[in-house]
Amino acid sequence: MSTLLVKNIHTLVMMDPARQELSNGAIFVRDHVIEQVGLTSDLPQSADEVLDLQNRHIVLPGLVNTHHHFYQTLTRVVPAAQNCDLFNWLTTLYPIWANLTAEGVYISAQMAAAELILSGCTTASDHLYIYPNDCTLDSEIQAVQAIGMRFHASRGSMSVGESLGGLPPDSLVEKEIDILNDSQRLIEQYHDHSRHAMLRMTLAPCSPFSVSQDLMRESAAMARAYPGVRLHTHLAENTSDVEYSLATFGLIPGDYAESVGWLGEDVWHAHCVQLSDDSIAKFGRTGTGVAHCPCSNMRLASGIAPIRKMLNHRVPVGLGVDGSASNDTGNLLQEARSAFLVARVRDCDAAAMTARDVLELATIGGARVLGRDDIGTLAPGMSADFIAIDLDRPSFAGALHDPVAALIFCHTGSVDYSFIHGRKVVDQGHLTTVDLPVLVEKANNYAVQMLDIAITR
Repeated sequence: MSTLLVKNIHTLVMMDPARQELSNGAIFVRDHVIEQVGLTSDLPQSADEVLDLQNRHIVLPGLVNTHHHFYQTLTRVVPAAQNCDLFNWLTTLYPIWANLTAEGVYISAQMAAAELILSGCTTASDHLYIYPNDCTLDSEIQAVQAIGMRFHASRGSMSVGESLGGLPPDSLVEKEIDILNDSQRLIEQYHDHSRHAMLRMTLAPCSPFSVSQDLMRESAAMARAYPGVRLHTHLAENTSDVEYSLATFGLIPGDYAESVGWLGEDVWHAHCVQLSDDSIAKFGRTGTGVAHCPCSNMRLASGIAPIRKMLNHRVPVGLGVDGSASNDTGNLLQEARSAFLVARVRDCDAAAMTARDVLELATIGGARVLGRDDIGTLAPGMSADFIAIDLDRPSFAGALHDPVAALIFCHTGSVDYSFIHGRKVVDQGHLTTVDLPVLVEKANNYAVQMLDIAITR
């Protein structure tokens, strides 16, 4: 087993129950697990690998991304979709997404993961719900495993097309028996419920306007037959979403979720911008989680989720960058800063969200939403997932009287070091597990190809 020592940390943010922030801290790792955390003077002075941060960096747990659509990295800033709300945005992009192939799934997954890692993310959940041509979730899993990110892969699905009153075109939906069979295959092939697992599976029918109530119920039953398989979907994203739920099911979104068995500690819903007060209280009582995606919600003019109200009701809340065609970026540090700012705007209250509050959402909040008790905190026995950011940069000048708050108040574009499962995946700002310029070129070429095919059809 190998050992790693990271020492002389300017500020070590532990995110433990006492919320300790240590000056001149250090972390000692054996293999992929943290063995000791404390002052540099109190920890071992040697290891197989030593990183001396020379009292210039702040170190904190790796950030957790709880909602994304990696494939959408290939359709950022499409001109026809730039000024659309959710439903019009979707109907504009469906014809382009119909051209996605397994190669595109692989390229987009690596591109999205690279962007997330460079912005401090060490664990991500992705929601792939579209499977045209030769696409499978296997391609995404293989791509993320190669880049080295801790991953929760969601087997998304759409089964209700336009002919049945749904939003997606019939050509992009699947038969429900095929969805369930593939879901079972993926769970049994890939799901790892062990502590420190690098890959876990989620079942994720896409949304109320693209799947049946039966599929929601059957997916829930299947997930709950396996230890640690969780449930995820979109809910109450905007007012049109609420209107569809009322017109189709006679229920507001929160009651719809309850009616199909989608409340509980093993469930989290994306967005919840238009969730009712009664539903928020139900989420809190049942431990149902929320993935808060402020940039996407602003970009699509969906509104601002009432996060402070959710937290007051003890709703588990994590952050999500959402699909990179509705953000249009995958920077989790930027998402945290946006969540911090919009919470204050929504409530017209400068105390509605503090910098430390939003750092909790980005770390231990996301870990709770994903059902993890081994990430989000820097303490003995926890996974060795952490990031380091150099404080000697222009954006932190004049802010070192509170470097922890400065992470959120002052714009931070990227991290200088990232360790995932004890492995250094970012070294002095450079991703070590993939040739980034080559990957960017592949993504750009594939994106042009997808759009060109859609235009010529």
